[in-house]
Amino acid sequence: MDLPVLTPGQFDLVSNGFSLAIAAMGAGFIYFVLVRGQVAPAYRMALTVSALVVAIAFYHYIRIFESWAAAYVLEGGMYVASGKPFNDAYRYVDWLLTVPLLLTEAVLVLRLKKGSGGMIARLSIAAVLMIVTGYPGEVATDTATRLIWGTISTIPFLYILYVLWVELGRSLPAQPEKVRVLVRNLRLLLLATWGVYPIAYLAPVFGFDGAGAAVALQTGYTIADVLAKPFFGAMIVWIAFEKTRADGWQPADARGSAAGAAAD
Repeated sequence: MDLPVLTPGQFDLVSNGFSLAIAAMGAGFIYFVLVRGQVAPAYRMALTVSALVVAIAFYHYIRIFESWAAAYVLEGGMYVASGKPFNDAYRYVDWLLTVPLLLTEAVLVLRLKKGSGGMIARLSIAAVLMIVTGYPGEVATDTATRLIWGTISTIPFLYILYVLWVELGRSLPAQPEKVRVLVRNLRLLLLATWGVYPIAYLAPVFGFDGAGAAVALQTGYTIADVLAKPFFGAMIVWIAFEKTRADGWQPADARGSAAGAAAD
């Protein structure tokens, strides 16, 4: 794919977006690891998965940033192709690993016991199909091919959203009151963040071309990734905290402090 000529502002917008994603993923990893011991054991695996998701994304965003920087050189006040390719496939490799894990997070933290293993398997298969079928359209140079593969990829995409929306909705009556509010927000976040991906994917179809399409695509994907990974993971942590409080579980240091206070 030929790289378009970019203004310094366009190039920096994409670069700064990558930098923001790297910082968000790294900070998310540290946060998820540090708070893991503050939730009940039943919810720690969900936080472990959250940490794994942002760790994988942290690595891939470093590679994306490096590839982007190497693909352009500044000449005459404009950024032009250096001759080295920009490897956007890093995104799809990242999604292939992280999207099934993201789906697993929600199932684990809510402890959807009934058929949860089968649900995770079905969602993971659908996620892989969505990503694998979306990639040919991503690298296509004509609109028709992009639309065909985008349509095929949308089928498992809609299936995933439907299953999560229905299953998360069914879990609400069994959740503590504060968790219900968080789960409702989690469902809305899923729709909002996942909705950004197809919009960015179809940027060239919506009339963006050249530099505009490249900037819209990269910026859109980056924003969606930050919301869908560290921010989504933070909501998983909040749900885990609320469920921990509802279960009456306390960390060992809190139990020790409480026992000492009672003795005094």
